[in-house]
Amino acid sequence: MQAFEYSNPASVREAVGLLGARWGEVTVLAGGTDLLSLMKEHLETPRRLVNIKNIKEIGGIVKHGAEVRIGATVTLDELERNPDIRRSFPVLALAARGVSSPQIRNMGTVAGDICQRPRCWYYRNGFGLLGLDKEGKSLVPGGENKYHAILGNSGPAYFVSASSLGPALVALGAKIRLVSASGSRDVDAAKFFVTPQNADSREIALLPNELVTEILLPAAAAHSATYEVRQKEALDWPLVTASVVLTMAGNTVSSARIVLGHVAPTPWVATQAEKALAGKTITPEVAAEVGKAAVEGATPLSQNRYKVQLSRVAVKRALLVAAGGKA
Repeated sequence: MQAFEYSNPASVREAVGLLGARWGEVTVLAGGTDLLSLMKEHLETPRRLVNIKNIKEIGGIVKHGAEVRIGATVTLDELERNPDIRRSFPVLALAARGVSSPQIRNMGTVAGDICQRPRCWYYRNGFGLLGLDKEGKSLVPGGENKYHAILGNSGPAYFVSASSLGPALVALGAKIRLVSASGSRDVDAAKFFVTPQNADSREIALLPNELVTEILLPAAAAHSATYEVRQKEALDWPLVTASVVLTMAGNTVSSARIVLGHVAPTPWVATQAEKALAGKTITPEVAAEVGKAAVEGATPLSQNRYKVQLSRVAVKRALLVAAGGKA
C-alpha cells in the first residue's frame, strides 16, 4: 500500500475543505470495505485519506413527516434493522438484508455502497475502468463476461453497477445530497449513477471535491420489494436483482417503478415493464409477462445470456412480494 496522509475531520465543513480537485488525489474513508482492497491492489493511490466515520452530523436515520433522512455513515445493518425503513420502505430493507456478510453489513455504509467501484475483474486486475487492451479495445466482449451487462452495454462500459442499494433508491425516487466547500446540491438517485464514456470518468455523478452527506427518501412505499438471484447464500454479489415500488388503488396497480440491478452499468429502469403493469391486477401470469417486458431489447454477451431469464424471474417474484403475495 502506498504511503498517504491521514485526516480525521470532526465536521462536514472541515472534511470538504480537505478534498481534492481531481480524482485520485484524495479519497474518503467510511467503512473501508471496498477502499482498503483497492488501495492494497494499488488501484487507488491517494496522497490523502479523509476519514468521515467520526462526523456525527452525517449519521443516523431521522424521520421528518413523510420524508426520511438517512445519514451517509449509517451502516447497512442499521438500515436493515431500522423499524421505519422496514415498515415504510421494505424495498430498501430487503436490499440491505441481501448483503449476506455480517462483517460488511456492520462496517459498510450507505454512502460507501452507492459510491463503490465496479467489481469487474478487468478493472480489478489493472485494465482500467473500461477494461481496455493496449490498442484501446475493450477486452470484455470477447473475454470472460459472464457477470457483465446485458442492458445498456452498447459501449464503452460493460461492467455492472455494484451498488446493492442503488436499484431500490432509484425505484423510490430518492435524492442524494452532495456537499462541497461552495455549497450543496441534491441529485436524483436515477441521475447519480452514470455510464462513463472514457476511462478517466467515474460511474457516479459525485465530483472529486464533493462528499455524500445523506440520502432523502420521499413518502412511504409500503407496496415494494427487492428480490435477488445469487449463486450462493454466503457473501457474494447478486447475479440479478429487481426492485419494485407500486402505487395501488385497491388491487389495481396505478403506477409502478421497476428497476433492475447487476444487469447494466447503472441501475436499469425497466420503462416498458412499468407501462405493461399500469392498470392491472398482479397475478403470477401478469407478473411473468411484466418480467418478460423488463428485458426487451437486452443484448447479452457471449457468456451471460442466462441473465435474461434470471431478470424475468426476479421481476416476477419482486412484484408478487410487493403485492402482498409469495414469490
